[in-house]
Amino acid sequence: MVARKSLKGDYCPSARSLDVIGDWWSLLIVRDAFDGMTRFGEFQKSLGIAKNILTDRLKTLVQSGILEAVPIGDGNARLEYRLTTVGKDLFPVMVALRQFGERHLFAPEEERSRLVERETGLSVRLDVRTEDGRAIGPDQAVILKVPEPD
Repeated sequence: MVARKSLKGDYCPSARSLDVIGDWWSLLIVRDAFDGMTRFGEFQKSLGIAKNILTDRLKTLVQSGILEAVPIGDGNARLEYRLTTVGKDLFPVMVALRQFGERHLFAPEEERSRLVERETGLSVRLDVRTEDGRAIGPDQAVILKVPEPD
C-alpha cells in the first residue's frame, strides 16, 4: 500500500484542509458531532466503523483542533469528544456537502434527512458570496496561485 502524502506544507488551503479531514470517516465523525454525539461508542454504533480506525480518526481530529477530548468525570478514563470553535467552522462544509447530495444524489421524491433551524424548522441553505455580499458562482471565481520559486 502506498503511503499517503502529507499536504501540510501545500500552498493550497483546500489541500491543507483535506490533509486533516479528507477521508470520509473523519467527515462522518464531524457530521455526527454536529448531531450531538460525543462518545466513542455513539460514533462507533452510528458509523459501524472499526474501533482501531475510529481511534485513529478521533486522535487526528483532536490533534488538529477540530475536536477536544474531555474527561467524562465519572471516575473512569472515558472521554467525550466535542467540537471546538475550529470544528464548528466546518459547518458550511457540511451544509455544502448536504446540498450537493440533495441536488445530485437523490431522486426528486426520495426520502432523506433534512437540516433545519432548531427554532423555526426552516431548511438551512448555503450561498457563496463575495466580501461585499454579492452571490457568485464558479464561472466568476478564480484561484490566485502562489508563484513558483525560481
